[in-house]
Amino acid sequence: MKGRTRMTGPEWPEVYRKLGVAPIINAQSWVTVLGGSIMRPEVLRAMDEAAGAYVDMMQLNRAAGEVVARSCGAEQGLVTAGCSAAQVLMVAACMTGQSESNVEQLPDATGMKDEVVIFKGQRNRYDKAFVTAGATLVEYGTAESATPELLDEAINENTACVAFVIAPSTNRGIGLEETVRVAHARGVPVIVDAAAEVPPRANLTKFHKIGADMVAFSGGKGIRGPQSAGLLAGKANLMEAAVMNSLNLHAPVAGIGRPMKVSKENIVGLVTAIELFTDSDEGIEWDGWQSKANYVAERLGGIDGVNVAIEDDPNERQGPQPVLRFDDAYEGPPIAEIKTRLESGDPAIFVGGAETRGEISIVMVNVRDGEEIIIADRLIEIL
Repeated sequence: MKGRTRMTGPEWPEVYRKLGVAPIINAQSWVTVLGGSIMRPEVLRAMDEAAGAYVDMMQLNRAAGEVVARSCGAEQGLVTAGCSAAQVLMVAACMTGQSESNVEQLPDATGMKDEVVIFKGQRNRYDKAFVTAGATLVEYGTAESATPELLDEAINENTACVAFVIAPSTNRGIGLEETVRVAHARGVPVIVDAAAEVPPRANLTKFHKIGADMVAFSGGKGIRGPQSAGLLAGKANLMEAAVMNSLNLHAPVAGIGRPMKVSKENIVGLVTAIELFTDSDEGIEWDGWQSKANYVAERLGGIDGVNVAIEDDPNERQGPQPVLRFDDAYEGPPIAEIKTRLESGDPAIFVGGAETRGEISIVMVNVRDGEEIIIADRLIEIL
């Protein structure tokens, strides 16, 4: 705990003060509802420079796609308007192929393969993006489990693709490897939603190496690019179909991706962020999170009935984080009230965890230097 300086509050931009928007501390993670992440200065400078000139957008998209592909170890890449837009484009590509008439026809899927098979245990509040282009979701398995045989039975002549979702606390079902094996044996591509799965940096290439046909990531979150940008990479034939659905700039009828266009500034910002992300030292970043986690855990360790453990299982957590659980000796307010009091303070503090899981987690990936002191002080007051 030595060498830490008590902050009076986070540095709050004047643009927000003018709008009457209150300051917050984000200890909940790279969530959209709290603004994602903070872009590096180099990214902001690149975006500012890009804003000062006109450009052939198709040429820019192609060049940026090469950077995305190279970073992901894929055949072709594309900058998208967030990961959700990438999900829409993945499905659209599997439905239309490189048929101009099919691209113009969506979201009317008549005559196309229009079913997206998904493990029931991976259904989530974001999967509407898989049906936006006109597809239908077909579930297999239960919320708890599945088998390769059930996946195989769900695939038929109308299957456009199999979707696989990778996220913290999401059931992996039969796993990506087995999903790819079963789907490819039936001639069906596998698309992956891995929005928040970087860091670690190795995940940029991991799912392609396993055999996924297309993989989507958020361009904000851990990559720290523009929050409204995403990256999509995969097999060239499907990626070219995704490009057609997104960038048919001169076609008589705009494609399903027209409302999801990406500005030149966001494209340049994301490319810059990816290059910085892949070149930076992951260990240094992790050590910073670990140091803050250790500090908070030590400060909260002596409270009766509060059990604090630092957890970093990548399938459950984003970086090392103190997780608070409560035993019978605890006499303080319930979890819901703790979170309400944190969020109603000045500055407001948003933390992770849920009452249904019986825990509060302090996610360090967006906690700025000194804010861990405020978090610990406030929790001690409340608990």
